[in-house]
Amino acid sequence: MEDIQTRAKQPDFLILLLTFILLGVGLVMVYSSSQIIAYLSEYKDPAHFFKRQLVWAIGGLIGMVIAMNIHYDVYRRYVPIMLGGLFILMVLVLTDLGVSRNGAQRWLNLGFTNIQPSEFVKIGLIIYLASIYSKKQSYITNFKRGLIPPLIVVAIFFMLILLQRDLGTGMSVLFFTMVMIFCSGAQFRHMFGLGALTSVLFTVFVLTSDYRVKRVTSYQNPWEDAQNTGYQLIQSLIAIGNGGFTGRGFGNSIQKYLYLPEAQTDFIFAITAEELGLVGVSFILVCYALLIVRGIRAAVRVPNTFGTLLGIGIVSMIGVQALINIGVVSGRLPVTGISLPLISYGGSSLLLTLFSIGILLNISRHGRDD
Repeated sequence: MEDIQTRAKQPDFLILLLTFILLGVGLVMVYSSSQIIAYLSEYKDPAHFFKRQLVWAIGGLIGMVIAMNIHYDVYRRYVPIMLGGLFILMVLVLTDLGVSRNGAQRWLNLGFTNIQPSEFVKIGLIIYLASIYSKKQSYITNFKRGLIPPLIVVAIFFMLILLQRDLGTGMSVLFFTMVMIFCSGAQFRHMFGLGALTSVLFTVFVLTSDYRVKRVTSYQNPWEDAQNTGYQLIQSLIAIGNGGFTGRGFGNSIQKYLYLPEAQTDFIFAITAEELGLVGVSFILVCYALLIVRGIRAAVRVPNTFGTLLGIGIVSMIGVQALINIGVVSGRLPVTGISLPLISYGGSSLLLTLFSIGILLNISRHGRDD
């Protein structure tokens, strides 16, 4: 294990810059996409959601700075405590303390605010998988001894996520878990077997509910049920089409006038495309791509396997979540509730993402020089 007292370098400036750019774009678009619904709500304040997001952003940036200055190796000491605490929170969500919205019970009422524990489960599992697989390197190719035991823990949290009707987060967990397993050195045939098993279980899970079947298949032809399961996607596609090449201009979205549900949260990318056009969303995609590439670069430069897997896990979490969100909004993937990292409205997601980037920045401080 690398000595925790090893002198740290400056954090990766490009990762920091890209984070601030995406966060800035997010704050601006949260204000634009939410001003109508905020004004027509009980708050009567067009800037209500923007103000709340700004508070969460400040808290997240404080968390990022703290994480940036804590050696990444420290987290592996507290894995059992983290997993135990997250398990308790996930169970509490399913009790009377849980808060339901749109038929999904994903939030925990803390009195002064609501949090979404499944968001924090993601970084908890990433730290756990990085820790356990870095210890199993000598027998990582052994399917029963090296690969399977940690996946039992992942499966437990995955089932708790599904019980909260949070398929988007569940998909994100599965994808970054597979990426981390692959980067740990698992054999391809084992990866293929796990992928096939997961696909079968997911298919069975979907087929056991007519609602889930319609949710998964409606994206293929949303106009078949335009007023129900296909409505949100149709409005999203209209928004993207309205944007064209250069967009309608900031603040000039039509779909945010209560046509597109969840305009400031899961479908903020559609409003962004409508107002900023192909030029604007291409800039955002480039920022995400650079953030991922730079994060991978930081991860592969650290001197131990734990740091590399931790960095890869964080980068894949952000990348997979962005990919799923954009795929959903553009009609390439089934509609699931998952936020766009650093851009969508949502305190838990923003806190989690900024704190995770803080860990990634610390990893970048302990990598080898060119």
